[in-house]
Amino acid sequence: MQEKGKGSPADEVFGVGVDVPEGFLEELMDAIDTVMEPVYPGYRRSFRYYPVTGTWKTMEGSHPYIGSPREVSAEKEVRLEFVVLKKDLPAVMEAIDRVHPYEEPAVDVYREVPWRSLIPSSRSR
Repeated sequence: MQEKGKGSPADEVFGVGVDVPEGFLEELMDAIDTVMEPVYPGYRRSFRYYPVTGTWKTMEGSHPYIGSPREVSAEKEVRLEFVVLKKDLPAVMEAIDRVHPYEEPAVDVYREVPWRSLIPSSRSR
């Protein structure tokens, strides 16, 4: 992450969460990691994931990967979460769009606070 007290708006950090069928998890992590600069010095492919259940009702005219129009679906998925620099967000969103099998994947993007920036006397590593 950025050094304490340093950084520009381009160094802003964002959190991303995306729900994905488990069979696409590894491919999605690889695709995202390929297009982003590491946020944590010395580490790549830094993600966390856990099981979730997604539910939706497909509307007429949609072409769902799972389910049928006018039916409610409830599917086991995996929630993938990670942080990314602002400058890498467009490439990351393109990677998700390219690899994710859903027409409209559930993707959340939110601002993050670099945790070391909250420690006044934090030593640089």
